[in-house]
Amino acid sequence: MIRWLLFILVYLLICLYTLQALRSGTRLPWIHYLYIAITLLVLGNFVYQFTWGEAEGRVLSRPKSYAFGFLLAVLTFNLITMIFLFSEDIFRVLVAGYHKVLGGKGEFSLPGRRRFLSLLALGVASLPFGALLYGMYRGKYNFKVLKYELEFKDLPLAFHGYRITQISDVHSGSFDNWPRISYGVDLINQQESDVIFFTGDLVNNKASEMDPWKDLFSRLRAPDGVYSILGNHDYGDYVEWESEELKAQNLEDLKALQREMGFDLLLNEHRYLQRGDDRIALVGVENWGRGGFKKAGDLRQATQGIRENDFKILLSHDPSHWEDKVIHDPMHFHLTLSGHTHGMQFGIEIPGLVKWSPVKWRYRYWAGIYEELGQFINVNRGFGFLGYPGRVGIWPEITVITLKKTGLT
Repeated sequence: MIRWLLFILVYLLICLYTLQALRSGTRLPWIHYLYIAITLLVLGNFVYQFTWGEAEGRVLSRPKSYAFGFLLAVLTFNLITMIFLFSEDIFRVLVAGYHKVLGGKGEFSLPGRRRFLSLLALGVASLPFGALLYGMYRGKYNFKVLKYELEFKDLPLAFHGYRITQISDVHSGSFDNWPRISYGVDLINQQESDVIFFTGDLVNNKASEMDPWKDLFSRLRAPDGVYSILGNHDYGDYVEWESEELKAQNLEDLKALQREMGFDLLLNEHRYLQRGDDRIALVGVENWGRGGFKKAGDLRQATQGIRENDFKILLSHDPSHWEDKVIHDPMHFHLTLSGHTHGMQFGIEIPGLVKWSPVKWRYRYWAGIYEELGQFINVNRGFGFLGYPGRVGIWPEITVITLKKTGLT
């Protein structure tokens, strides 16, 4: 309770700064009252959703997610405005002190706020505020197809030109727009790749979250099939289950659901993709993540029966697995496909110029193609979203990778 009271107090103090900027920038009272109403409504909804409105323990439900999203947008607006005004306050105090000590006035009197600076603060703050609202309204379904060509000296000849489509991090429990998700699924099929790989996190917490969407994702088709693995959210670890039996049953339900949709789920095992006499080893491991994430992935078990000189593609949800274990493994995995990071769903990307997200401070390999020790990884930015119910600058991704044999056109 004390934490909530402290949070509310800090929130209101930050909002007071923005209210001062509004009063300096405009003398229209209705704007001031509208701002007060919005900030209190957003605060009240957030407190309600995460206290009395909490229905499923730690589960981040859709109402909670939107309450967090609106609070984030309002807080961002207020904090940026406060930075401008607080900087001005420092200047005002220095000026007042100068006049009192050195100016001979004998009194401490703060200069008035400058209207121009208040308007500038509000203008700058409105940019990320608008971007966060846009990300919640449209950005989260702004699907992008990213295409890469990767060359390998030892790629089997029959697989020259082989096309892979990768999706990751569906997080179906967050979906709220059937037409847009249907469009995304159709966009995957339109790539007409030879095979489709899904690299984990089908749900947020429970297998039942996928029930409204399973028929839609059952439409995914590729000549060589649809293969999948589990991500950290698929195990139900973030739910306060009544018993371990219910948790275990949820995982079994999710596995059965994937198979019902036509996904070939790889659980620390492998398959071979065949083209005539040539073949590629497809290896799929369970989740393995650095830190407190589940470490169920087992490369040794998954590669039993695979020859060391086979061309190998690895599906592993968390890119920290590639960094910590895979690239140093003697089996030499030519290409690893991961997800997990979502690119934090927020950042700035201008192809060839800028690629930045705060998530880079947590994950060295956080989005796109990387190469180390003659091995490649693609970290997919994710198809869905979690937490903040939107995306800004880091759009939902469908990856298409074409394999090439070095020296051939």
